[in-house]
Amino acid sequence: MRVLTGIQPSGDLHIGNYFGSIRQMVEAQNENETFAFIANYHAQTSLKDGKKLAELTMQAAIDFLALGIDPNKSVFWVQSDVKEVLELYWVLSSFTPMGLLERAHSYKDKVAKGIAANHSLFSYPVLMAADILLFSPDVIPVGKDQIQHVEIARDIALRFNNEYGDILKLPTYRVDENVATVPGIDGQKMSKSYGNTINIFGEEKKQLKTIKKIVTENVPLEAPKEWKSCNVYNIAKLFLDEAGQKELQERYARGGEGHGHFKLYLHDVIWEYFKPYREKREYFASHPDEVREILALGAHKAREAALPLIETVRSKSGISY
Repeated sequence: MRVLTGIQPSGDLHIGNYFGSIRQMVEAQNENETFAFIANYHAQTSLKDGKKLAELTMQAAIDFLALGIDPNKSVFWVQSDVKEVLELYWVLSSFTPMGLLERAHSYKDKVAKGIAANHSLFSYPVLMAADILLFSPDVIPVGKDQIQHVEIARDIALRFNNEYGDILKLPTYRVDENVATVPGIDGQKMSKSYGNTINIFGEEKKQLKTIKKIVTENVPLEAPKEWKSCNVYNIAKLFLDEAGQKELQERYARGGEGHGHFKLYLHDVIWEYFKPYREKREYFASHPDEVREILALGAHKAREAALPLIETVRSKSGISY
């Protein structure tokens, strides 16, 4: 089964990113034919600083390699290195009704948040459809807020196929209901837009300072603490096995420790969990040419996978003559 996913180079990764998608992506490599790309064209809808985008693209590549994306198991590349996606994007634009794009949730939401309306933002779902359809995947893992993008891709593919025959494969989306919703330091879903994240990489002192800001109840030191609704516990349990969770629950119930103790414990758990990933990240960060070679090889593999379909599209649509 072929699985495809795209990741925008949006800056520092946090533990919500890891438990929400990255860990599942890494695990999928062992069971599926996995295609994963860094969506730098998509990032241009909100980031106009070219130097910053280039830096974030390399940062994303380094971070994902450090966290377990294996170029020997996955096809891993940067979106802009496979230009065929833009060719398919243009062809698909001719099969995309304006009304379909006007109904796109992401466009309406971003404009409502003050992002300037422009063509790239408006046509974002068509480029995403091209990202998907170019590689004929079976499954697209998504969060619930991304389901519509897969549905739009299927709608466009159907219109194309009605004109030229059964050429574009209609993928299905997969929402993993078991994926944890990671609470942020304020108890809401961890998100950069809320400013409530705990980053995976970075300075230890800075991470500890962030963890100390986690919102907790004001309970006397000697009193038992409620663990079920505690933000500290609900983050910590993501890193613990059943025995570890049970032990932490008992510490809450005994009393004699304040939430400050549990925050220090959480910091230690997170710091130790990501230790091997930090070491891998240091290696890749100090070997950027190796990272570029990995991405170049991934782009070559991606282009080879896309070539049969794009040649058929060119032939059927009259681009080849």
